[in-house]
Amino acid sequence: MRIYWFLFIGLFLATCTDRSYSPVVPAALDVGTPKTVFAATTRVKEADGSFAHRRSENLSLLELTVSIPPSHTPGSLDFAYANPDPSQEFTLAARKEFSSLDAFSQRLNQEIRKESVPSRDVTIFVHGYNSTQTETAFRAAQLSHDIQLPGAMLIYSWPSRGKPFGYAYDYDSVLFARDGLEQVIRKVKSTGVDDIFIVAHSIGSVLTMEMLRQADLREPGWADRNLSGVVLLSPDIDVDLFKSQMGSLREVPQPFVVVVSEKDKALNISGRLRGNSDAQRLGNISSIEAVADLPINIVDTTAFASDAESSHLVAGTSPTLIAMLQSIRAMDNSFESDPGSLNFFLPQGADSTPEQAREIVLNQGGFTGDYDR
Repeated sequence: MRIYWFLFIGLFLATCTDRSYSPVVPAALDVGTPKTVFAATTRVKEADGSFAHRRSENLSLLELTVSIPPSHTPGSLDFAYANPDPSQEFTLAARKEFSSLDAFSQRLNQEIRKESVPSRDVTIFVHGYNSTQTETAFRAAQLSHDIQLPGAMLIYSWPSRGKPFGYAYDYDSVLFARDGLEQVIRKVKSTGVDDIFIVAHSIGSVLTMEMLRQADLREPGWADRNLSGVVLLSPDIDVDLFKSQMGSLREVPQPFVVVVSEKDKALNISGRLRGNSDAQRLGNISSIEAVADLPINIVDTTAFASDAESSHLVAGTSPTLIAMLQSIRAMDNSFESDPGSLNFFLPQGADSTPEQAREIVLNQGGFTGDYDR
């Protein structure tokens, strides 16, 4: 009984905390490492300047500067909602809203040109349930910094309620936000970038798949023409629904990567709430039989869940896996391979080279090792 009482208190406090507003602390740049995160949002701008949970038909474009604390260790994400300590916590150091697409385009291209890579890439991060805009910016900055993603990072900030009990509101918002995500891709494409990648987490994967489906039904082949790759992290999607969505795409963008873990506690709860006897969603499948015929790559991160800060985001919070991803990225760069490739989402065995890791861990439509059970 005691554990349920503490759980209730924790949820109560989280519900009462105003998570939508984060102070801007310019002085944080004197302490931490700056990371630029662009944002496109369909949240309503509130009187205090924050973008909370209310839905807007209009798309707002912003530039956020996140200060990464000197104490940061790969996989961790420490921040505060008030009075942040820049020496210990991720801190919002600057926020700018663009008045026009041209202004946004100029700044985006300026940021991309800072990167010493031949390809001009943009990664669009689509967050999951119970997320605020600033929290999403912090997570995107952490992932980009730790995994060393090339190009520019942009978050699509759809109107999540930002509360533990807001799942139903969030699911409705996912459907509401489909048009906005498509609009973001079209706007980014119009800026002249080379490659656009989508990295979606949890029910952000539902939003991504629904957007791809609707766009491709209107303009067959749209998804493949406009995207250079898709990564779904811990997708909170019913497997049958995912197969139906994939079947609506004339051509599937490649690479198309689905990152899973059998030890994903959040997806286990999600499956049980939906009445699934095996409590499985796409992101915690234990066998690839149901999706073996799809043109996708499955990456199983179960083996790395034990040291991950979040079992629902192992690829971004396991220090061991992140170190391996960095090693593979360094190997890719040394051989001048395509810097836009999303193969950095591949873990590597303790005694294997990055090339062997690709053969061991990333198989077309398949698991590896003894996880296929």
